[in-house]
Amino acid sequence: MPSPAHHRASALAASLLAILLAAPASARVTRIVLQAPVPLTSPDTSIKPYETIAGHAFGELDPKDRLNAIIQDIELAPRNKNGKVEYEATFQIVKPVDLSNASGLMWHDVPNRGGRITIVEAERKFGDIGLSSGWQGDNQGGATPQNVGTLQTGTTNEWVKVPVAHNRDGSTITGTVLGRIVNRSGLGSQPLFVQANKFPYAPFTLDTTQARLTSRKHETMSGGVILETVIASTDWAWGKCDATTGFAGVVKFDPTDPTQICVKGGFNPALLYQVVFTAMDPLVLGVGFAAFRDLESFFKYETKDDAGTRNPLARDHKHGFSGIRWSISRGVSQSGNFLRGWLHLGFNQDEARRQVSDGMWPIIAGRRIALNFRWAQPDGVLELYEAGSEGPQWWAPYEDQVRNLPTRGILDRCRESRTCPKIIEHFGAAEVWELKLPIEWVGTDAKNDIPIPSNVRRYYIPSTTHGGGGGGFAVDAKDLPPVPNCPGNNYGTGALNGNPVPHTQTVNAIRVHFRNWVMAGIRPPPSLYPRLNKPVDNHHDDDGDDDDRDRDDRRREAQRPPDLVPPTLDAMGFPRGLPKLRDLGPHVPEAATISGQDETPFINPVLDYDWGPHFNPSDGSGVPTNFPPPIKQVIKMMVPRVDADGNEMGGVPVVLRDAPLGSYFGWNITAGGARPFHQSQNCDYTGGMIPFAKTKAERFDANGNVLDPRLSLEERYGGHAGYVAAVQAAAAKAVAMGFLLQADADALIAQAAASKVLNP
Repeated sequence: MPSPAHHRASALAASLLAILLAAPASARVTRIVLQAPVPLTSPDTSIKPYETIAGHAFGELDPKDRLNAIIQDIELAPRNKNGKVEYEATFQIVKPVDLSNASGLMWHDVPNRGGRITIVEAERKFGDIGLSSGWQGDNQGGATPQNVGTLQTGTTNEWVKVPVAHNRDGSTITGTVLGRIVNRSGLGSQPLFVQANKFPYAPFTLDTTQARLTSRKHETMSGGVILETVIASTDWAWGKCDATTGFAGVVKFDPTDPTQICVKGGFNPALLYQVVFTAMDPLVLGVGFAAFRDLESFFKYETKDDAGTRNPLARDHKHGFSGIRWSISRGVSQSGNFLRGWLHLGFNQDEARRQVSDGMWPIIAGRRIALNFRWAQPDGVLELYEAGSEGPQWWAPYEDQVRNLPTRGILDRCRESRTCPKIIEHFGAAEVWELKLPIEWVGTDAKNDIPIPSNVRRYYIPSTTHGGGGGGFAVDAKDLPPVPNCPGNNYGTGALNGNPVPHTQTVNAIRVHFRNWVMAGIRPPPSLYPRLNKPVDNHHDDDGDDDDRDRDDRRREAQRPPDLVPPTLDAMGFPRGLPKLRDLGPHVPEAATISGQDETPFINPVLDYDWGPHFNPSDGSGVPTNFPPPIKQVIKMMVPRVDADGNEMGGVPVVLRDAPLGSYFGWNITAGGARPFHQSQNCDYTGGMIPFAKTKAERFDANGNVLDPRLSLEERYGGHAGYVAAVQAAAAKAVAMGFLLQADADALIAQAAASKVLNP
């Protein structure tokens, strides 16, 4: 029989447990403010009624907690009376009206440049829940200062309000920053922009002798600068000037728009203008990592906030809802880079030491967000001097002798805390050619394939643009995707038609696999992406769950031919004499700066920047002091091998790629015209297409000279029925390999049958 002392000890333990359970959790969302639910309509009547609930979350962080101490400058952020650092973030919940219809899975979406996200109909049909929450403090999602801190009905942006760091004595922190003005013209003043948003840091002094403004005629992809000219400090000013009188008129500084610059003689649209100056008031942007963590943790684990407001996603057994049982964080492009950085710095563990996300899906994102250092500008796009490729871009620990950095991996911290999620990542060709992806696969020396841990799956969607194209089976010129605008700050337009090869159907299949993996432990198809020559243990057992399927996968992959090669025409097997490319002679020399040969394809390489002695490249943290940063070296890049049409090999099956109507590229070429600065470079983030000739006769001119070396549609498929048969075969292959749902396969076959491809 238990002794009285045993009973007393048990009672004491129970009391302590009750106190701990009743105490506020450490993951500190202290208060939420909710708007009234708004019905979410859908044309699909099989979806049970849904609603959205928008709101604000107010949180606080313990700066002494080691999980938060990694945030750059958090020790210099203002504290509340409890010694905590405060933030405010917006969010939107998407949920079934009747939570008894909920699946228990929550998708936590990372907004891209502030854009609020609502989960798609396929996820609502499953009964899933969506959460979109703010993380980006440099532009606060486009919110104006007077709107920050208020709850607005109908807002479409997510933002987080982060603190400004100050010196310990309360004085203003200053430091060097770099801003750029691209492809703008006229006598009037021009503001500094980061992508499409205002520059987040104001000048500390208006004395132009304390800054340096230069113009540049051109920059090569490898960082070479052509014809840089220093503009005299007397020939420009901080402030606004009239578009008619320009510098000769009145230049007035506007504190609400502090980065306006006026230049004597006006801005030349053919030049890039770059200013290095002393800025003030750095934002503690890494707080956005913690805010994203804490909101997911609150809605997943907590019942109510400190004021008693109920979590609308809390378990409610009375009404048949057991709460959020699983969560998958997800981000696209910039937002996927955010997730990779978030996990690398340990933010998948909350202050209560609980795992936050069960799964993580970084989509078309091969870098880490440049967020957690002083003077960061995470809203930028991949132009010269953009940070984000420093340190490990790969999951497992791997050496980086080329950059002389320690052996590290993105999963290091979550492995230490046992909080690593299941991860699926997928990419297209644009991420290879323009977004510096290949070092994630082969490191900085490009000598070996880096092993993938067993909790990671990697899928490459070949010959596709950033995010995929619109699909379809167009063959007439008027129906082809138009020439695209190149994403970026006044970047320009492409020279080739846009690339239509889609990601949509592949993503639909991945979504199903991911849900099954997280919720039921059913593993997705093996990773499929281009590799180097050496066979690789692509599912190295780091988590103790190796089985016969893994071993079979490894044996099959070891038999695959090499699909990752240097970015030269010969190594790729790229066809010569393609129409349109043949006429782009002036663009070839730009490629030569990358490969050392006259090449039409070209790549945006990883540049090894020297940000100064106070910057930590492994974590992407610290205080950069070199502006612009010297380029120590250009990192060797690799690309997928292509077939006789120029279409990539080594990825997952895609119907339009496998039953092609043309050559599909992950790159496009920037045309000249009114915005010539980026002419000859790849059209930032954008893919291109060159359609096949319809008949054999169209491939030759009147003298029998070859106009197009590729087989025509007629030669490939015979007729319309032959093309539909090719689509059916491609769809069957993709379904069998797990990368196409049968419903999507049926829809694609029906589209092909209704198309004009070789249809009389």
